[in-house]
Amino acid sequence: MPSLEFKGKQFVYSHHLSVPFRELKVEKDKSLPIQGNKASLDDNLIIHGDNLEGLKALLPTHAGKVDCIFIDPPYNTGSEGWCYNDNVRSPLMKEWLKKSANPVDKEDLERHDKWLCMMWPRLQLLKELLAETGSIWITLDDNEMHRLKPILDELFGEHNFISTIIWQKKYSVKSDTKYFSEEHDYMLVYSKNNGDFELHGLPRTESQNSAYKNQDNDPRGDWTSGDLLRMESRDYAIYEIVAPNGKKHLPQKGSSWRFNKDKLEQLIADNRIWFGDDGNSKPRLKRFLSEVQNTIPAQTIWKYNEVGSSDSAKKHLTAMFKDRDLPFATPKPLGLIEKILTVIGNKDITILDSFAGSGTTGHAVIAANKKDKGNRKFILLECEDYANDLTAERIRRSINGYSFKGTYKEEFLKEKISWRSLSKKFQQLLEKVDHIENEQLVNFDKIKKEIKDNFITVTGERKEENTMAGLGGSFTYCTLGDPIQVESLLTGKGMPSFESLAKYVFYTVTGCSIDKVAKASVDGLIGETNSYRIHLFYKPEVNWLRSNEAALNNEKVEAIKASRTKGKRTIVFAVAKFMSQKELTKNRIEFCQLPYAVHKIMGN
Repeated sequence: MPSLEFKGKQFVYSHHLSVPFRELKVEKDKSLPIQGNKASLDDNLIIHGDNLEGLKALLPTHAGKVDCIFIDPPYNTGSEGWCYNDNVRSPLMKEWLKKSANPVDKEDLERHDKWLCMMWPRLQLLKELLAETGSIWITLDDNEMHRLKPILDELFGEHNFISTIIWQKKYSVKSDTKYFSEEHDYMLVYSKNNGDFELHGLPRTESQNSAYKNQDNDPRGDWTSGDLLRMESRDYAIYEIVAPNGKKHLPQKGSSWRFNKDKLEQLIADNRIWFGDDGNSKPRLKRFLSEVQNTIPAQTIWKYNEVGSSDSAKKHLTAMFKDRDLPFATPKPLGLIEKILTVIGNKDITILDSFAGSGTTGHAVIAANKKDKGNRKFILLECEDYANDLTAERIRRSINGYSFKGTYKEEFLKEKISWRSLSKKFQQLLEKVDHIENEQLVNFDKIKKEIKDNFITVTGERKEENTMAGLGGSFTYCTLGDPIQVESLLTGKGMPSFESLAKYVFYTVTGCSIDKVAKASVDGLIGETNSYRIHLFYKPEVNWLRSNEAALNNEKVEAIKASRTKGKRTIVFAVAKFMSQKELTKNRIEFCQLPYAVHKIMGN
């Protein structure tokens, strides 16, 4: 498969492996746990820090467990002011970055190379975090679209490409442009494993169902008809069909029927062929509404009046933050993320956004959970200084409510219609609108019903004088701690906690994340997979590590043997052992001495 080459690729190709693991440090004062609970890493997460290191920090707990990734990286327009400063070890890379412009601007002739160098290791880690059934959705524009796709093909596999979605982000025409008034962005969608990936589609609308009717009172209900012709000639499917009232029909030249004669006779006998009201019309195949799926595939063009625009997103964010200036000219609208969640369908998933910005993804998850009582979780990573004052603050205000004076609007129905659907389903549509009005009127001053641009919308409107009601929810705010350096066991400085080292060791050995570390016990078991049982004897105390208690001895071996699961490799980490290797081998135990063995396992 062809691959894209760019300056620095050979140096960043495996850079994600050299990024140090860091502990996630909970900031209690900035977190918003459920009342009565403590801030926990099991909650929704907002992580402030470099997103490359933040992604690496998530591996021990979330590798292979993230269901959906949405990222909105810098578009690299040359006017965003982003910097490329990853600590790549190569002297050539350091010299290159020293000599080139930072932040990246339009005058930087190597800005595309830098952008690709920035994206490559992050995409590597995102792929490791993604579940086998998961998907990644990336928004961008014409600046890097054609460069990103080949590296996604290389990293995720060309066969895992799902689609390119067009999002109409603007609806007004720019008159100051030289050529075209640009109004869309792209969204590339890839799966982790195409064989395990599914999309649930969108609910069918009344407009789509209106094409079905029951012209012959068929007991199977409403139906629509489709062409019986195949636009190619096949000898076995060229024959004469006689209509009930005698008219004979042959396929036109160069075409043939879709079925052979025996199959067609079966369909006629089952009343699945329609010859029109007069019984002589060209035969057509009946398709019953009761036999079609309840959902339809999402289309690849997402219009602003369905998912929101950059302008509507900016107005929404401004309304939430009337007390401060915002650094975002083009935030993403809630509707864009909400539609992704709708298409995915699952209400019990984890969504990751490693370029969190204004926090739209977290807000959309909270709103979706409120709407359908889902149990989705979000993880947001933001490296800029506004991570607490804007990203996290938006989530706080979404959860608790916020000061707002003006008209709050909430859309309850938006459905494409036609005159035909109105005439056929008018009563059903009227009942649906009445139901919404009766149910929601208690929460709003009025329910606005409107037909415009072939859409019927039902919107609740309410004047707010003081606060906007909150949606509920919780999150934990984290920063990145010091790198986990197992060499610190030798010096006693900056030693990792037992839980952090356990998660780090477990992931390093197995390549799997661990939800919860088993509590310290006599056998030192911290967790197991289908193939491994991992044991760790460790305390972040210098005196303890230098004592006999820290060593693997006969008592610990007996405890390990007593709890062992047959057929699994038993790996034990400790600073020393008081057993011969011959004895350990006899008991099928692999001893790994801390700190050196960790590097041996990692291949460093």
